[in-house]
Amino acid sequence: MDENTALWHRIADLLPADAAEGVKDCWTIGEQESGLGLLVEGLLARQLPLSGTDRAQISVLTEEWGEREKLAPGLLRCPGDGAPAPVRLLDGERDEAEVLTGWGEPELTGLVLVPWIGCTRCGRTLLRAHRWEDWDDFSYLAEHYVISTPDGGRAERILPQDAAQEAYAELLDRCPAQDTAR
Repeated sequence: MDENTALWHRIADLLPADAAEGVKDCWTIGEQESGLGLLVEGLLARQLPLSGTDRAQISVLTEEWGEREKLAPGLLRCPGDGAPAPVRLLDGERDEAEVLTGWGEPELTGLVLVPWIGCTRCGRTLLRAHRWEDWDDFSYLAEHYVISTPDGGRAERILPQDAAQEAYAELLDRCPAQDTAR
């Protein structure tokens, strides 16, 4: 089983076995968008508690498959498990979006940075960078994924638009606070 299939199965297994099989079947037949809908609906309907890490991982999957905007409200309504988590989903805190002006990164100039996932250990944030569109909202798809410095004052790393999973993994696994705790 490859890494993507293993991740999909692990996330599906947050549901009871019968419902998890439906989500896994969606992966097998190439209906990931439907599978993510079944997953979020199933979690919400059963009020199954999610860890902060699983909530963020599901959000990354919904981003990768173009379903984040549709599924984020339901995902945010799923109960948490109450345990401390290394990351916290910030999706939905749209009022914190700001037009980038001071970070001095040419590829980000004029883009709107939207906080998405925060590291609870070090304070870094994974942001989505969007274009501001003529219809007075930001673009549907992110242009880049940005990991901020812990103080939020600049970009620590800028990743391309097809690197949501890579950006999340870096936020989660390469935390400077985690390195000092070892």
